[in-house]
Amino acid sequence: MVMGFGIDIGGTGTKGAPVDLDAGRLVGDRFRIPTPQPATPRAVAEVAAQIVAHFPDTEEVPRIGVAIPAVVQRGVARSAANIDESWIDTDVDALFTEVLGREVHVVNDADAAGVAENDHGAAREEEGLVCVITLGTGIGSALISGGTLVPNTEFGHLEVAGHPNAEKWCATSAREREDLSWQEWAERLQVYFSHLERILSPDLFVVGGGVSKNSEKFLPLLDLRTPIVPAEHRNNAGIIGAAALGARG
Repeated sequence: MVMGFGIDIGGTGTKGAPVDLDAGRLVGDRFRIPTPQPATPRAVAEVAAQIVAHFPDTEEVPRIGVAIPAVVQRGVARSAANIDESWIDTDVDALFTEVLGREVHVVNDADAAGVAENDHGAAREEEGLVCVITLGTGIGSALISGGTLVPNTEFGHLEVAGHPNAEKWCATSAREREDLSWQEWAERLQVYFSHLERILSPDLFVVGGGVSKNSEKFLPLLDLRTPIVPAEHRNNAGIIGAAALGARG
């Protein structure tokens, strides 16, 4: 078994675990600590160090993968979603490597989830173009072509049906905020996924996020040419994908 280690940083909780990279699954239970407030880079890095220290048997893992809710270019955060704005333009790779005392590779959280689903989840048998969409407070996206990740796509911020930011109109948070029925929400998702279908022509959509556990309530209501399926790894996808991308460096 090839062992990796992944950490997934969220707005309310930061969680991590060792990962069997061959099988794409957690080794034992994940460990979670509330994300500090304010969620500054150094404060979160120190929480990440606590999570790694919780698993002393993983000292030989050469590189840790960390998923953050931000656009990441060559280890530098270029945005900040649900975390402190001080992340923007921070060299997160360098900071986390310093605090954790071993090499760290930082990636976008939706990209990590997409890699987990592509390698060992709902898209593992698809060799074409896969679009993974995570529905939650916002909308995250990952685009994978022939097994290769195209990072930082940010399809949640597309303009759709006159709405300048799609996620504010059709994310899970919009359904909850406006008390939409599953049918009403599905009508918005139909517009959103049809738009993605037109501009990308993907071979498969995978829908993740916590709401994916209720996929039978809304996915059958969508009428698309492209097959659309729920994610398999759900809340562990970020950890698994971060570990995989961390191992690849």
